[in-house]
Amino acid sequence: MQSNLFSRHAQQVHTVARGEAGSDPSIARSWLRCLDDYHLDPSVIEAPVVLEHGRLLESRERLRQVLKIADNEMNSLHQQLSGAGHAVLLTDARGVILNCVTAPSERRNFERAGLWLGADWSEAREGTNGIGTCLVERQALTIHQNEHFRGRHTGLTCSASPVFDPHGELLAVLDVSSARPDVSRQSQFHTMALVNLSAKMIESCYFLRHFEQQWLLRIHVQAESVGQFSEGLLAFDGDGRICAANQSALNLLGTIRGGVLGKPLEMFFACSHDELFSRATPGGSTVWPLHTRDGRQVFASLRGQARAPLWTVPASLPQARPAAEPGICLLDPALQHDFHRAVRVFERDVPLLLCGETGCGKEAFAQAVHQASQRRGKPFVAVNCASIPESLIESELFGYRGGSFTGARKEGMRGKLLQADGGTLLLDEIGDMPLALQTRLLRVLEERQVVPIGGEPQAVDVRIVSATHRDLLERVEQGSFREDLYYRLNGLEVALPSVRERSDKEALLDFLLHQEAQGQVVHLAPEARQALLTFAWPGNVRQMRNVLRTLVALCEGTFIELADLPAIIRSDAAPAGAALCRERAAQRPQDLTSDAQPAGAAVQPFRDTRPLLHAERQALMDILEAKHWHLTRVAEHLGISRNTLYRKLRKHGISRV
Repeated sequence: MQSNLFSRHAQQVHTVARGEAGSDPSIARSWLRCLDDYHLDPSVIEAPVVLEHGRLLESRERLRQVLKIADNEMNSLHQQLSGAGHAVLLTDARGVILNCVTAPSERRNFERAGLWLGADWSEAREGTNGIGTCLVERQALTIHQNEHFRGRHTGLTCSASPVFDPHGELLAVLDVSSARPDVSRQSQFHTMALVNLSAKMIESCYFLRHFEQQWLLRIHVQAESVGQFSEGLLAFDGDGRICAANQSALNLLGTIRGGVLGKPLEMFFACSHDELFSRATPGGSTVWPLHTRDGRQVFASLRGQARAPLWTVPASLPQARPAAEPGICLLDPALQHDFHRAVRVFERDVPLLLCGETGCGKEAFAQAVHQASQRRGKPFVAVNCASIPESLIESELFGYRGGSFTGARKEGMRGKLLQADGGTLLLDEIGDMPLALQTRLLRVLEERQVVPIGGEPQAVDVRIVSATHRDLLERVEQGSFREDLYYRLNGLEVALPSVRERSDKEALLDFLLHQEAQGQVVHLAPEARQALLTFAWPGNVRQMRNVLRTLVALCEGTFIELADLPAIIRSDAAPAGAALCRERAAQRPQDLTSDAQPAGAAVQPFRDTRPLLHAERQALMDILEAKHWHLTRVAEHLGISRNTLYRKLRKHGISRV
């Protein structure tokens, strides 16, 4: 009976391979290779070729790091597939099975099907199959039952995905095989998606581990996806020349691997490599917007030791201290949405009105909009209408001709409007501008001309961004602000959130700490971090920045402790700190031993004796073990993002190998 089935299958193979019936092109190509190139007979039953034990150990040793990385993903994948009836396999680039995860009770069934450790499942040996055909086609695919070349394999359904190394070479194949007869091809769509996802995770982890000592740029079109498996990865040397890129990075840059290797980063991104290096953090935890050379925006993080940017000043000009590097944290979705809208209207010469509490980052937001626009190489000039005496604000804004009034400079002065010519002028605290000056400003906006005191009209090309913490409509009703000027300035109103309203408060804290550290290695102890995150920050970003600047200046080691924080922050944090300890204790699984280590986990030496740090680290280890190192589930259990989880793992020296 079985021989008849094999004969009918062999006849079908010959018919389809010779183009006499329709079939999936990749299957037909494979069957034709099996007949013409490998000279295989689909009806012949042959025992699998299995490597002897010594050679299997050698093969496993060559891929030792990949096997350690893949072990957790394979176990997680087996669990996601509900386990029963599935074998999760990893092979080398020749198709030799190096690892297999399956239920112990089903191991013999899969071995009878030929799925042994050390078995050679290359296409040349076993004909069309998930592993071997994936190696030849270099793409994810499913081989369902009768699509196998050999009749003896038609009881299997296999979904396989290639795993590539950082240089684009085939490293391994991840495969899920099922011997259940009721498996339909349609049911494999979900399985194939999971296999492909797990393969990409293994690829990314291997890339990160392989270039652990190199500079690493992570990019994605969405800020929240930086750090996820779909991100682009670029490794480069100290001169900014690219050593390796994964396929996602090549897709984002719209190029091929040969087009990036050995090339400087400046060929692909609109910033110098000095500027890029200055953004680095040891853990690569800060995400910022970055523009490609063709004008597209991506979001990036850079792992490495920050370097101070190299500033150059033309020889003909006196040496001057450069302006601070602009930067803004944009991981709050609402803030990110408003930023994109602001840039779009700003490019169309629509004035922006930024509203928000004092210190919430209105100037940083305006400067980031300027840097993201076509005017980024032009001047950005800010004037605070509330800090300049009323008697001086007119000359400060419009300038004056030499000798036009008593005490005037002989050479005169260019006002802020002319200084910003071709660029952007930020009118901060516009609500405090005197009424008489409002009239002159309105005329400038309408006529695009500036008349310095005692001078002649001069054409000016300037984009206006206004900012205020006041309710301008209320001031219009009070008669202290011109209604026509209000509507002229309010092309798009953006309400910036206070720190306590931001969903990216933790990322903002890390962003500001990185900026204030200026390359100094400084970490926040868990209780200090929690206190800073719990504090209400009435002075918003400005207050947070000033506190961090002071803490960095006074930090004598590498950790900022709770005791180092200002008293007002420590006193607010006391109840929250106690609640945090209770929460950590509740989260710890009671049925796990405190010194248990998950299989495949390498933990770097930990010498810190601070009890809270040790408690957080141990709680992390317990949850990782309970969740079998499935990082998405661990993050969900803790109620944090994967990026935050990665930062915690790096902070405590916990890594998967």
